[in-house]
Amino acid sequence: MLQEVVGAIIGAGVVGLVYLAAGVRVIKQYERGVVFRLGRLRGDVRAPGLALIIPAVDRLRKVNLQIVTMPIPAQEGITRDNVTVRVDAVVYFKVVDASAAIVNVEDYRFAVSQMAQTSLRSIIGKSELDDLLSNREKLNEGLELMIDSPAIGWGVQIDRVEIKDVSLPDTMKRSMARQAEADRERRARIINADAELQASKKLAEAAQQMADTPSALQLRLLQTVMAVAAEKNSTLVLPIPVELLRFLEKGQSPPTPSPVSDGTNAAHIQALQPPLQPPTPRPGG
Repeated sequence: MLQEVVGAIIGAGVVGLVYLAAGVRVIKQYERGVVFRLGRLRGDVRAPGLALIIPAVDRLRKVNLQIVTMPIPAQEGITRDNVTVRVDAVVYFKVVDASAAIVNVEDYRFAVSQMAQTSLRSIIGKSELDDLLSNREKLNEGLELMIDSPAIGWGVQIDRVEIKDVSLPDTMKRSMARQAEADRERRARIINADAELQASKKLAEAAQQMADTPSALQLRLLQTVMAVAAEKNSTLVLPIPVELLRFLEKGQSPPTPSPVSDGTNAAHIQALQPPLQPPTPRPGG
């Protein structure tokens, strides 16, 4: 009789240990536990560590609090300036309220994904192509605000949203390439015109300086001759300076006689002239 009692006690103890072990749960550091007792939320969220529940009565659901990286599938839409584009993005979010993430929404991951896709299409329709290409930070902030507003009630916090890529049609790419090429050509022409203007001003100053100092022109001519003579495969034609030609013209001109001042000089000039001879008669004249 005693053995039967001892055996029953041991059996009850074993069953109790097994029942107790069935109610032991381990919650990791990055998780929180939500307990439902007979389908009803029970108490506060269980902290990380060892948690005990009543088997067959309580149900424990673990919620991951780590930041989730979820890619948003590429969405095709028409921008405000009537350009068809495909835009894909990525959203970073985390659960801040485990109870709300389990109770208020059926699947918070799927809900965030659908909300992100809808918000991305809305952003595409409200923006222009230039904003999608160059002003992404502002669009990211607007997209984050649109997703975060309903996600607050789901116990989810949106950390950040980033637009990854914007795909354009081939015709639009060629048009943008031509536009960029034309803009660069315009800037190149403006730079060249500015350089020509500056060079013309410097040349005008140099010409004015050479006009004030004629010898500077000769020095410049000699420098040019030396620069050209350095090339072995060129023929050098040396021009004659204009000043030398003027000097030669002055040397070849006849002297101008001095004007007659009085009668004495006139008589003296007539005395120096030979007398006039009579004309010689012709034979038979």
